[in-house]
Amino acid sequence: MHPRDRFDYWHSIACKEIIEHDSVPVSRVHFEAEIEVGSVGTLDLVAFQNSPLRVEHGQVHTSRTSSEQLFLCRATNGSMIVEQDGRQITLHGGDMTLLDPALPYSANFSPGSKTLVLKLPRRELQARLGKTRGMVARLIQSSSAEDSLTSSFNAALPALAGEMRPVCGRLVANFMLDLIALSLAKAIEGTTPRISSSKAMAILQIRAAVKARLADPGLDVQYIADAVGLSVRYANHILASQDTSIGRLILTERLERCRQAFEDPVQSRRSVSEIAFGWGFSDLTHFGRCFKKAYGMAPRDYQLSYRKI
Repeated sequence: MHPRDRFDYWHSIACKEIIEHDSVPVSRVHFEAEIEVGSVGTLDLVAFQNSPLRVEHGQVHTSRTSSEQLFLCRATNGSMIVEQDGRQITLHGGDMTLLDPALPYSANFSPGSKTLVLKLPRRELQARLGKTRGMVARLIQSSSAEDSLTSSFNAALPALAGEMRPVCGRLVANFMLDLIALSLAKAIEGTTPRISSSKAMAILQIRAAVKARLADPGLDVQYIADAVGLSVRYANHILASQDTSIGRLILTERLERCRQAFEDPVQSRRSVSEIAFGWGFSDLTHFGRCFKKAYGMAPRDYQLSYRKI
């Protein structure tokens, strides 16, 4: 593009692919930028680099912004200063933070900055952590093994975009959300969020224990409670903050795995009963009733609808 048109064109694309905002470059004449978009499972990815500029996402923008997503921002190169909800942090290479596009924020990008934004399903992250208002603009560095894994796995996602089967993409996205939840739970130590970090960790442990034995038809609520060192009553108490329980969590996860199998073309020759029994169900009538209630179709009809695609 001609130098005089570069910034305006960039701004129009960035408003469309990232979020609506106002921005002011340090230099219009020398402005340069690149942007790439993709997705992995339920995660939308936006990778971009740009010349120095300041971004403002204000009240006028939030009024027109969907509240269905949260943003995890990772500084790939250079630095960026972010301010939201009364907190200001500086991100350097590998650092991450959570932003809520339903709230105003500002950002300043340094020369040579490169950024990766993951657009996260708000409900899925809040299912892991509870309310996230107190978690925005918290600095997540790669100083611990857990946060280093989150940052590294985050950085690897662009290479996977468009290269994975849908069922694998969803599994990768779920794992990424689990890692993000772990890092956020650590980042808010010393604050008073709606759900304490200790409870958030316990919930993640419960979910991990459920996923590890999901295919076992003998899996029950007592086993999960014992696996994480909690009583059934207390485990269900902390899960109630997310409107679920151990039993409902086991059922929901099993139904979701069956749904993913029905959609997977590689598993198209497997019967409904084979898939259901493979994910721990022991009663096909019960499975069929629960599946239809969750997804609006009988399992066989759901499977056939994807075989025709």
